[in-house]
Amino acid sequence: MRETNYPQIQETTYYEKLENGLEVILIPKKGFQKTYALFSTKFGSIDHHFVPRGETEAVRMPDGIAHFLEHKLFEKEEGDVFQLFGKQGASANAFTSFTRTAYLFSTTAQLRNNLLTLIDFVQEPYFTDQTVNKEKGIIAQEIQMYDDSPDWRLFFGLLENLYPDQPVHVDIAGTVESIQQITPESLYKNYETFYHPGNMKLVLAGKLEPEEVMSWIRKNQSEKEFLPDEPIERIYPPIDLDQIVPYRSIYLPVNRPKALVGVRGTETSTSNSRTVKKRLTMELLLNLLFGETSSNYLELYDEGLIDDSFSYEYSYEEQFDFVAIGGDTRAPEKLSEKVKEILQQASSSKELNEEHFRLNKRKMIGQLLQALNSPEYIANQFFDFYYEDVTLFDLVPIVEQLTLSDAKEAAATYFLDEVTSVFHVLPEREVQI
Repeated sequence: MRETNYPQIQETTYYEKLENGLEVILIPKKGFQKTYALFSTKFGSIDHHFVPRGETEAVRMPDGIAHFLEHKLFEKEEGDVFQLFGKQGASANAFTSFTRTAYLFSTTAQLRNNLLTLIDFVQEPYFTDQTVNKEKGIIAQEIQMYDDSPDWRLFFGLLENLYPDQPVHVDIAGTVESIQQITPESLYKNYETFYHPGNMKLVLAGKLEPEEVMSWIRKNQSEKEFLPDEPIERIYPPIDLDQIVPYRSIYLPVNRPKALVGVRGTETSTSNSRTVKKRLTMELLLNLLFGETSSNYLELYDEGLIDDSFSYEYSYEEQFDFVAIGGDTRAPEKLSEKVKEILQQASSSKELNEEHFRLNKRKMIGQLLQALNSPEYIANQFFDFYYEDVTLFDLVPIVEQLTLSDAKEAAATYFLDEVTSVFHVLPEREVQI
């Protein structure tokens, strides 16, 4: 087990890669009473085209199968795993994103029992025709609920504009039609491919004794048999930036229009310190341009173009990265044009000055340090920020080294008009009788 110390932030991590390929990361937090555990696989909604383990031909799975599989793992022949966690004093949950599926719990008691429950239920799949067909109705209702959400439709409408050539534009849960194609056999095929320990990470943060916890995990895994680890061949469509749709809109029963401006990144994703620096630079750049300390924000607010729903985000994953900016507005066209103008002129913006940059950099460092008091944040971020040359605990030094020139360069190279798109949700027109 490798121990790594971070004196600047007074943190220590313990790392071990087991013989079956499972990566385990333990982060003890002195003085904490709660422990948070996250068991994740690098398998999300975009991973529906791949070569199954042990086979040579690629298969195309139904949209939403990763999310469906997440739901079904909680249901066992002997009952629902949620009830077992509850009896052991733990709160459990799970989620599926574009690129990963994670199972988690938090507890202040019975850590060993809850940890072994987490590992065992994820590593013991149980699917039947009856349980799968029952779940189709449940997930269909969930999909319809999100289809009725204007904010959800706004976000995925923008993704469909930016990524019509990539699977990221498809709802994580799939469609009502696509999930009807899911069978126990297809679930097992996905499970056997993506739930191998070599494709997974187990992270615990909070109250724990590293040697003791690692011994539990080693023993548990040594008693199970797994096929040899092998690379997973994932297949994605070729990138075609010419397919980006500049503008679309839909009409929904909303009282106030919604507007979202997006920019699609053009670089190939990597997983190293350069990736992390880019992510932090882009987050800092958006704070400079649209944060509450910016004159841009104040002008948009004073003109009545934005309200408290206004937000901006930068998403960076393998296979895609994008910026999304917007919210509710009385004038969607005007807000969209204003945001696009700010982006196009970003590299020479008055917001990008040394004083404003130092202020926002200090704010980002403060937020990072504050977040390190949350075991939930630490565990979740360690999945995203654990590369050979950088971890979550290296972020503060990286932010400290960022310069105004880095922000200006990012603004000049990222916010390109040809990869910018706008999506509006507009109030339904009244029918004249």
